[in-house]
Amino acid sequence: MTSDTTAATSPAEGRTPPARTPRSRGSRIRRALAWTAAVLVLGAAGSGWWVYSHLNGNIASVDLDQAIGTDNRPPKVVENAQNVLVLGSDSRAGANGELDHGDVSGARSDTAMLVHIPEGRARATAVSIPRDTLIARPECKDGDGKAVPAADRVMFNSVYSLAGPACVVKTVEAMSGIRVDHFVEVDFAGFKGLVDALGGVTVTLDQPMSGAKGGLKLDAGTHRLNGTDSLKFVRTRYGYGDGSDLGRIGLQQQFMLAMLSEIKKQDALGNPARLYKLADAGTKSLTTDSDLASLTALSDFARSMKGVDPATMETIMLPVAYDKVDPNRVVVAQPQASQLWEALRTDQKIPASAKDSPAKGGSGKAPKEPKASPSPAAP
Repeated sequence: MTSDTTAATSPAEGRTPPARTPRSRGSRIRRALAWTAAVLVLGAAGSGWWVYSHLNGNIASVDLDQAIGTDNRPPKVVENAQNVLVLGSDSRAGANGELDHGDVSGARSDTAMLVHIPEGRARATAVSIPRDTLIARPECKDGDGKAVPAADRVMFNSVYSLAGPACVVKTVEAMSGIRVDHFVEVDFAGFKGLVDALGGVTVTLDQPMSGAKGGLKLDAGTHRLNGTDSLKFVRTRYGYGDGSDLGRIGLQQQFMLAMLSEIKKQDALGNPARLYKLADAGTKSLTTDSDLASLTALSDFARSMKGVDPATMETIMLPVAYDKVDPNRVVVAQPQASQLWEALRTDQKIPASAKDSPAKGGSGKAPKEPKASPSPAAP
């Protein structure tokens, strides 16, 4: 008897499988290429995310609105102008201790500059505040939120060690009547790393630096300084000029201009590899206000400053006079200081009289501009 159904014959029983057409083979190739591209894109995205997260994680921040409050702060007068307080901390914590062996506990603001960028952002003015200036400190909160009472005739650089960077911002605002939009703080290790990431910075001295008290020893002339020697250069007090803190400000201003010129000359902001080295070195020891505390925010701010030419940047020391009670200290000179702050606050030209400091330090001359030198090969 014969069945009405026919059993299917499997390939194993001798049936020939369907031929692989060129179309199906091409589809598999396209799928393989698509998967490969997807893996490469995800890998690149993963690397980019790691870089972004790594650099972002380096940045410490302080919320100024929370630390200072929003009441009793100076109003913003010129909306599109920017005022940035730049602090150099002399902390000996961590890697910083290897770079300076001074017997100093805690940290102080070793360098303080209020950088004013006018509306249009085509130029800038940096005002250095001498660390030995006797000032009136407003009531503040320290890093733990504990109240720090107001005090008169305290050294400016002691404010940082007692109550932290937010109180320094509040003190500068009280001194100047200028709203500080941002602050940036870099410590010893961060400064050294930035210079080394650039391959060094070139400075020119019109007189020798003697190396007194463990400082840097240099002949008059042009020198290419690495990170370690650059740190010694900006911290040199004894062995150059009159050995005063006011004289050191001239060196710090000179170096800042030389470093900015180096960044511009190397087009460091337009070179991704070099930009990463700079960002990685700089952010490792960087503290900012919370509005700048991301790689995106810092990059946007840096790009907005590209029109500022270091060659036209003006550097000024806050006018001060020697204190009549303690000649080792200085006090804010009036009416010069008020004229200076008012010009910056209202985005006006600074009158010559506002730049005349009774206590000059050093030779009293403006710092010498760095000479041009060939850029080193890209690291």
